[in-house]
Amino acid sequence: MISNRSKYTTAALFLLPAFVVYTVLLIYPVLQSVYMSFYEWNGIASSNLVFAGLRNYETMFDMPEFWTALKNVLKFVLIGFALQMPLSFFLGYLISLKMKGIRFFKTAFFMPVVLPMTAVGLMWTFILFPNGGLFNTLLTEIGLGGLVRSWLGDTTVVTYTLPMINMWVYAGLNMIIFSAGIVGIPEQLYQAAAIDGATGWRKLRYITIPLLKDTFKIYAVTCLTGSLRVFDIIFVMTSGGPNGASDVPATMLYYQGFKYMNFGLANSIGTFILVAGLTLSILTNRYLSSDK
Repeated sequence: MISNRSKYTTAALFLLPAFVVYTVLLIYPVLQSVYMSFYEWNGIASSNLVFAGLRNYETMFDMPEFWTALKNVLKFVLIGFALQMPLSFFLGYLISLKMKGIRFFKTAFFMPVVLPMTAVGLMWTFILFPNGGLFNTLLTEIGLGGLVRSWLGDTTVVTYTLPMINMWVYAGLNMIIFSAGIVGIPEQLYQAAAIDGATGWRKLRYITIPLLKDTFKIYAVTCLTGSLRVFDIIFVMTSGGPNGASDVPATMLYYQGFKYMNFGLANSIGTFILVAGLTLSILTNRYLSSDK
């Protein structure tokens, strides 16, 4: 008979390689980034680290660009909850119905998720091109020429344009999450509700939505953390422009580190993203806990 100690030893040996890889590729770089945030360094290996204490964090919080970047993140969050969540839920509900041709719609809605972000960014850049772009041309053709804008060049518009494109990309992924939650609801509950005279809307309101609380919690966490670390779509389409109007913390981190060679400040921004993401995740999980 195998003892419990032997079972634990065997399990630990199987987990050890994954733990080593996880530590080397994730835990160590994170700790090193936090450590480097307290130093000034220009990225040259032969240069010495100069201890700066909290100076990098003070510089970060004193930068108007940093607060602009946080406001842009807030717009991603607001659009994520106000528009993307209802859309993803509706699409998830739609593909969970037994309808003809639903496989086609599943594929079509999910397609943007599997496309390379560079390709998506370039495609939308050409669509939103101010002169001759498909979107502005369409507005002109249907008599809405007054709405024509430089969607990526106007500082008052670009910070809403990018979250909308981000919504288009990730609505399909969140659709799958909601669909999985809906499919997991026992059919017997809907049958019992139908016997009691519940209509489709009442089933949705009193059965589907309440039982998707954990799914909504997953969406909330991914929306908050994803908005906080968004980078690729902005870097490809605007590079944080025009004039830094569409910058987010991740693009600021990139430019401070690899353009201005200020790796101490860049690591401070990275540490802020890490701590803010962890804090938001913990608070969201606690607030939306199923035990309440």
